[in-house]
Amino acid sequence: MTRILHISTRLILGGSQENTVLSCEGQVALGHEVQLPNGPKSGPEGSMLDRVRAFGQIETHEVPHLIRPVRPTADSRAYSELKSLIDEIKPDVVHTHSSKAGILGRLAAWHARSKPAVVHTIHGPPFLPGKALSNAIYTIAERVAAKRCDAMVSVADAMTRQFLDRGIGTPSLYTTVRSGVDLEPYLASHPTRDEVREKYGLEPHHFVVGTVARLAQDKGHDDLLDALGEDLANNEHWRLLWVGDGYLRNALEARLSSIGIADRVVLTGLVPPSDVPGLMRAMDVLAHPSYREGLPRTVTQALLAGVCPVAYDCDGTPEICRHKQTGWLVPTGDKEELRNAVRHLASKPDERLALAAAGRETAGREFSDRAMVAGLEHVYAEAMSARDRRRGSHGSTTR
Repeated sequence: MTRILHISTRLILGGSQENTVLSCEGQVALGHEVQLPNGPKSGPEGSMLDRVRAFGQIETHEVPHLIRPVRPTADSRAYSELKSLIDEIKPDVVHTHSSKAGILGRLAAWHARSKPAVVHTIHGPPFLPGKALSNAIYTIAERVAAKRCDAMVSVADAMTRQFLDRGIGTPSLYTTVRSGVDLEPYLASHPTRDEVREKYGLEPHHFVVGTVARLAQDKGHDDLLDALGEDLANNEHWRLLWVGDGYLRNALEARLSSIGIADRVVLTGLVPPSDVPGLMRAMDVLAHPSYREGLPRTVTQALLAGVCPVAYDCDGTPEICRHKQTGWLVPTGDKEELRNAVRHLASKPDERLALAAAGRETAGREFSDRAMVAGLEHVYAEAMSARDRRRGSHGSTTR
């Protein structure tokens, strides 16, 4: 049995959080002791804490000052809170997730008295276009944290390339472990496509373009309206199905009204994660015009549900949405090509079903939660060996 401490900044409903919770559940099933500290939840995105607590075998800890924004005073306190918690629990492995928890958690674990193995997962790029100063600060912080880490996990090869390009760590530090999905709910046939459509007022003849994402700045909802607003207005049988909630909801609803297509868009708001597979099956195409991604779990889930994705060609997205093989890739930010791709697939139902079928086989083989947990077992074994060598060399903090 290995004592594992996962650290996440926020347990909101999101891809990295789903990845973390599935990892925890899979590790408990293998007989490990798993605990999950996280910062306080805020905002409209929902929370995964109820799922963790219902599972019943993962102990959670709220770290009061572990918050997403950079706040030096709060960050210093969060570091102390995490270090005290690690010294109290004495885990064999500390596995950090997300940028803030990743930096503070790695530093706290590295300097803890018990000297656990330290592992970090890169779920997505922390570097933002046009943010030179913040990117420089994050790069310096990530370089420091990488030297206080026994292993780095990338959910996509693209993450490793981006970090190495910025001089963060060395190639031997990185292992790609694909972000896994619980296959069964997406491969199931209940609830049926027709049942879910009826629930949300969607007719069998409607062509439904869906998204499953937080209503947030970089997820591309405005791009979809720019690309498809005219088609939605002119084609009575076209519909958008937006699954999720977030800070942009009011602004998006106002825009839908202003361009006269509010009746063509279904906003579900927050739904239980257990409802997402059925909502996926209700779609004809999944649109994922996201500007920042590690490896988009939404695309994997759509393929498992038999739905063809159209996605922006950014970060790790092409590692699951392979152009004209398992979906349709569009240059990031190219709204005209986004429109053309959706129009093409609307007119080619056989083609989109064939792409989805090919992607379903790939996703089931390469992106299962079991494959992810097995990959982490290997990473932990290597990290604990590195930890033992580190202990033997008197805790050197250079790599």
